[in-house]
Amino acid sequence: MTEPLWTPTPEQIETAKITELRRAVNAQWQVDLPDSTALWRFSVDEREKFWRTIIDFCDLKAGTWGEKDSVDADKLPGAKWFPDARFNFAENLLKRRDDGEALVFWGEDKVRRRMTFAELYDAVSQLAQALHAEGVEPGDRVAGYLPNIPEAIIAMLAATSLGATWSSCSPDFGLQGVLDRFGQIEPKVLIASDGYFYNGKTHDIREKTADLVSRVPSIQRVVIVHYVWTEPDISSIRDAVELSDFVGNFTPTDIQFKQMPFNHPLYILYSSGTTGQPKCIVHEAGGMLLKHAVEQVAQFSIRPDSRVFWFTTLGWMMWNWLASNLAWGATILLYDGSPFYPDGNVLWDFAAQEGMTLFGTSAKYIDACNKARLKPIETHDLSALRSIGSTGSTLVPEGFDYVYTSIKSDVHLASMSGGTDIGGCFCGGDETLPVWRGEIQAAILGMSTDVFDDEGNPVIGVKGELVCTKAFPAVPSFLNDVDGERIHDAYFARFPNVWTHGDFMERTEHNGFIIYGRSDATLNPGGVRIGTAEIYRQVEKLDEVLEGIVIGQEWDNDVRVVLFVVLREGLNLDDALTDRIKKQVRANCTPRHVPARVVQVPDIPRTKSGKITELAVRDVVHGRAIKNAEALANPEALANFKDRPELFN
Repeated sequence: MTEPLWTPTPEQIETAKITELRRAVNAQWQVDLPDSTALWRFSVDEREKFWRTIIDFCDLKAGTWGEKDSVDADKLPGAKWFPDARFNFAENLLKRRDDGEALVFWGEDKVRRRMTFAELYDAVSQLAQALHAEGVEPGDRVAGYLPNIPEAIIAMLAATSLGATWSSCSPDFGLQGVLDRFGQIEPKVLIASDGYFYNGKTHDIREKTADLVSRVPSIQRVVIVHYVWTEPDISSIRDAVELSDFVGNFTPTDIQFKQMPFNHPLYILYSSGTTGQPKCIVHEAGGMLLKHAVEQVAQFSIRPDSRVFWFTTLGWMMWNWLASNLAWGATILLYDGSPFYPDGNVLWDFAAQEGMTLFGTSAKYIDACNKARLKPIETHDLSALRSIGSTGSTLVPEGFDYVYTSIKSDVHLASMSGGTDIGGCFCGGDETLPVWRGEIQAAILGMSTDVFDDEGNPVIGVKGELVCTKAFPAVPSFLNDVDGERIHDAYFARFPNVWTHGDFMERTEHNGFIIYGRSDATLNPGGVRIGTAEIYRQVEKLDEVLEGIVIGQEWDNDVRVVLFVVLREGLNLDDALTDRIKKQVRANCTPRHVPARVVQVPDIPRTKSGKITELAVRDVVHGRAIKNAEALANPEALANFKDRPELFN
């Protein structure tokens, strides 16, 4: 493609926060950085200076940030940032205390709620006092088993204001899935809802919560939030109390924010693999605050008048990311329920009616809207919309086309790639750069993102491994990984002192990136590595195909490509369609990409965050046990891949 899909105007470049940040860096450090690419280079070459500027530029609040910027800044892992700092994460998210809107909530049940910054502050104050009275102290864990409702934000802020560590799961997690997570972290307090709404149905989780609490002895108090029932009976849940009763004896007052070190554990998030118990990923408070400051303020120009939405649940890191936008005085927009109930317009209704400025979602949602032939550009007033964010999986070039032809022609589309591992992104959007079809625009500031070949050499225009070659503040740890062996084996074993993320990708001539899938899911027919995203892109162009999942099947001392497809309702896979699928792949990829077998299935297994699970399907096809099916949103779908006769010849 010779022309970009979108180019910022001179005015857009001039008013972008990344431009303002560049000028601040120039002034503070007497440098002359002409553009955002030069700013990125400064941010990785002069990391201590860059992060010090971010603290000032974003007005990050602390008792002290200390005189020292880092210790062992060249160690990855091992670098320590702002070792003398004392601050509180929640205090930074609660700097506003006025009548501006902090939260707007829409639920599938049609309940809509609004909270001002003052109301949010007071609600956090009450709950923090109640948790403190319950004995919650720094280092204790508070767990949330909640829909994406305002009480989840309140609970996270209340816990972290005390120096406690917050962890959460979505209420659609099955019992074993929650046990695999909360059983490892041993929370002192559990905050849970009575149920949730999804796809037109009401789901009662009280029995599940009672069972969970009976199996996690560390839980000494359960706080129940009313959501689906007016007066729910909670007598079966050990040590349970309704939220209104739990906070009823406390009146709002100034919050006594506990000042904690930079490396204090803020969040525990979870890997979503199916190869065993999920890994408990511990994120430091300082790292999360700085990482989100860069991504939200600099990369998305979030301001006090921004209205920020990301379609997420409490089981995905984007919920934590969304919450941080409060730190910049923005309004965060929360939605809970199915994005396609009662029809596919509900999120676009939300965007139009609430003046959404950032619409964040997954690549799969954009593809689903395309397949459903939705055209918000014709049906909704999206004049306030400045940016669309896409992450969770690869946004294919046709997804880019759909955004600009069917959603909004003048919008900054920021495809992003990162992960739960770092609580943010390695590469993403830049409002001052063009958007090229199928490409992530740039490396995120502060992240020395690159692509290595198998020998560890940086490459451009060649597929390789996503790496980060220099230390950054958001490097996580694993729970109870005292000697650091597990974190080393996960990210640093392949290339010394280099983070290897596990994505198969390419750096482009525009200094952007194309993701081809997970490295551990790449196909190797004839010993040649093939990214699964290349096949998905072609297959899902066909109108008959709603979605696909591809694996490598061990066959005849080699690997053959097997493609499973979900078709539109009422369609059956026949020889003609199979032939069309194969021709589509052959014509647009290579003969090696052409699937040896194409098999129809009614559903594809996916994680709670919506990612398809190629590795789990591969294991089922090969007769290997799935150790952690509870990590899946729909584990029953695995049965569609077991003992398929099409795969035995």
